[in-house]
Amino acid sequence: MDRSIDEPFDPLRVGDTALTAQRRLIFINRYFSPDLSATSQMLTDLVRSLGTDRFELYVICSGQLYGDPRARLAARERFGGATIRRCWTARFGRDRLSGRALDYLTFFVSSTLAALRLARRGDVVVAMTDPPLISVAAAVVTRLRGARLINWLQDIFPETAVALKATRLPRWAFGMLLMARNWSLRVAEKNVVLGTGMQRLIGQLQIPHAKLQVIENWADPDVLASKPRHASNLRRDLGADTQFVVQYSGNMGRAHDFDTLLRAAQELRDERGCLFLFTGGGAHMQRLQHLAEQSRLHNMRFLPYQTRERLGDSLAAADVHVSCLLPALEGLVVPSKLYGILAAGRPVIIIGDPDGEQARLVRAAGCGSVVACGDSAGLVDELRRMRADPDWLLEASSNARHLFERRYTLATAVRRWRRVLDSIAV
Repeated sequence: MDRSIDEPFDPLRVGDTALTAQRRLIFINRYFSPDLSATSQMLTDLVRSLGTDRFELYVICSGQLYGDPRARLAARERFGGATIRRCWTARFGRDRLSGRALDYLTFFVSSTLAALRLARRGDVVVAMTDPPLISVAAAVVTRLRGARLINWLQDIFPETAVALKATRLPRWAFGMLLMARNWSLRVAEKNVVLGTGMQRLIGQLQIPHAKLQVIENWADPDVLASKPRHASNLRRDLGADTQFVVQYSGNMGRAHDFDTLLRAAQELRDERGCLFLFTGGGAHMQRLQHLAEQSRLHNMRFLPYQTRERLGDSLAAADVHVSCLLPALEGLVVPSKLYGILAAGRPVIIIGDPDGEQARLVRAAGCGSVVACGDSAGLVDELRRMRADPDWLLEASSNARHLFERRYTLATAVRRWRRVLDSIAV
């Protein structure tokens, strides 16, 4: 029977779980719930889809929601055949780096203790990189317990922090972090990365190629079915039936370039029928809202994260979507929002490195266009061109959905994950 929501989980409690002969597959990630965090969605989808015929599934996570650090989730529960174990953490949330660091640190400690209690010889531990460097803790656990490690890298840290100028660590401390991180990658059976750019960067750390596996993130076609714009309830509620809707949906974090998009909205402020819709949250959300109010940009609208059930309808509200990434982050981070856009059957404008991995993909598939960071004039030209060419929009939408069905469905990702697990669970 599950503990009540108010009873803390003690990771060292003897007899907490009956031992069985079946191997355990243990995921470690700070978030686990069907909320709108990309990493949480990926893990939720994978746990629900893997099945329990080969492994006994466990998830070690915190009691937080991505957008609500004060949420109180059950300390223990069952989900999709998996046993969920939620550890105690601080609850400062994502707004300030200092508070986020304390959340990371407390989860780092409590999840390590939980994994030490749970893991046995021959088990497989999958460390998903939230918090950063959780691979180091997972590597220690698997070495002590005789388990096998898979690192699931959603980004490359601490290089990402350096690129964002978000760290003030002295050189010696940074060097120690790199040594520990690189060790955790070397001792892993596999390091699952999100693209070839990330694979190349990890390979430069002298990690054997045989230990690297590309499995892109995905979207679930049962959740994100393609539907026409006029069928979107959100579009109708916004009174945008006759407008050209440009949408950014997801985390508005430090890795993204919003200045180019903001200047384009300023340039198009007097063109009737063009709406810039921002749906989500993150470090840039309040700044953008403030600038829009200050500049009286009535062509910009802001909405919070949409629930999983409403996400498909929200994405369908757009004529075209925008995905942006600072060039310095290329290969260190791979935006997952692209797969939802493709699933929704919408064209996308990539703002970032014109030679970046997703930029090349979009051009080759004929499902969007690419604009360099800072080129707001080029973005305005692209938006005007798209708005004036409904036939192109229709063709690009079809190409987007076709690309999704061919490469980025949940079923495709699950097959790849099963092959990885089969290759090491011998």
